[in-house]
Amino acid sequence: MVTQEPVLSQWVAELQRTCQEQLEFPDQNHTLRVSLRQADLMRENFAALIRRGESKLHRLCAVLCHSYLKSWEIHSVVIGQVQHLDERFTLVQSLNAEEVFQMTDLDLGNRQLRKLRFGDDERGWSQPTLVANFLDYEPLELDHRAIHRITSRIKAEEEIWNKVVDELFEMDKLVKRDKHLRHLSRYVKDIFGLKVVVGEAERVRQFHEEMRALRLDQSLREKLSIPLEKNTESFEFVETKDYMGPENKRSGWQAMKSVMRWWGETFEVQVQPLRNYLKERERLSRESHASFKNRREELRNEVARRLPLYGFYRDLLRWLFLHQAGPPPQYPHLNLELVD
Repeated sequence: MVTQEPVLSQWVAELQRTCQEQLEFPDQNHTLRVSLRQADLMRENFAALIRRGESKLHRLCAVLCHSYLKSWEIHSVVIGQVQHLDERFTLVQSLNAEEVFQMTDLDLGNRQLRKLRFGDDERGWSQPTLVANFLDYEPLELDHRAIHRITSRIKAEEEIWNKVVDELFEMDKLVKRDKHLRHLSRYVKDIFGLKVVVGEAERVRQFHEEMRALRLDQSLREKLSIPLEKNTESFEFVETKDYMGPENKRSGWQAMKSVMRWWGETFEVQVQPLRNYLKERERLSRESHASFKNRREELRNEVARRLPLYGFYRDLLRWLFLHQAGPPPQYPHLNLELVD
C-alpha cells in the first residue's frame, strides 16, 4: 500500500536505509531528519490511502453479493469491551450501501460505541473501548452455494504502522530464526480482508474455484462505480494455501486462504465453513485481555526487548503518526533532527 503514495514510499525508504545502517554499524553515529510538516502531509496521504483501500474492499464485497446472492442485508458488527469489568459485548446495526461507501470501518465502529456508557456503584460511568469491528453481508435466502455471509475487516491504523516496522526488520525471518520467538510466529501474520462463509466443508474449495473464474461484466462495474479497466475485469490470485485437509483438523481451523490482486489493491480472501467460522467468532467475543491481539503484541514487545532498535522505530512511528505528544523517542548514536 505504501508504494502507491510517493510521499510515504520515499520516507519509508529513508527509514529503511537508516535502519539498515544502524543494524550494520551500531556504534557509529547516524542522523535521521524528520520534517514535521512532511509528517502532517504523510498523515493526510495515509488517511486518503486507507479510505481508498476501504472503498475498494467494500465494492469488492458488493461485487460478490451481486454475483452470488439474490438479496442481502448489511450489518455493522462491533465487539466492545468494558475495561474495568473485563467483559465483552457485541452490537449489530443495519446499514445501507451508501453508508458503507461513505464511512470508514473505524468510524462505523466508534460511532456505535460513543452512544454507550456503562456504570457501576464504585466507578461511575465509563465508555467502552473498541476490540474489533467488521461488516457482515448476510443473504436473506440461501441457494445451492449455501453462502451464509460475506465479512470484511480492515486493519486498525496503529496495526498498519506496526506492520511497516515489521517489514523494516523482516519480522517473519527474524522470528523463524530465533528459537525463543519461533513459537509466536503465527501471530505475526494478521487476518484482515474478506471472508466468505459457506455451509459445509465440501463447498469451500468449490466456491473458491468459482471466485477464481469470475468475470465482471460492464453493467455491474458501472452500477458499483468501478472503472472499466483491465485490472477490474477479474481477480488475480497471487497465492493460495489450502487448510481444508485432514491434517488441519487437529488445530480446528479450516479455510482456503488466498492473496489476490484486484483494482490495483491486494486483498486477503478466505473461504471458510460455517461451523469453523462460528467457533472463531465465539472466541473473539469471549476472550478478554489474553486475546489474539494481545498475544501479537506480546511477540512485538518480546522482539523489542531483544532488539531495542525495533522498539525505537515502533515508538517513533507511533509518535509521528498516531500520538504526537511530548518529546520524540531517542536512541543511542542516532541524531533525530526535527524541522518544521
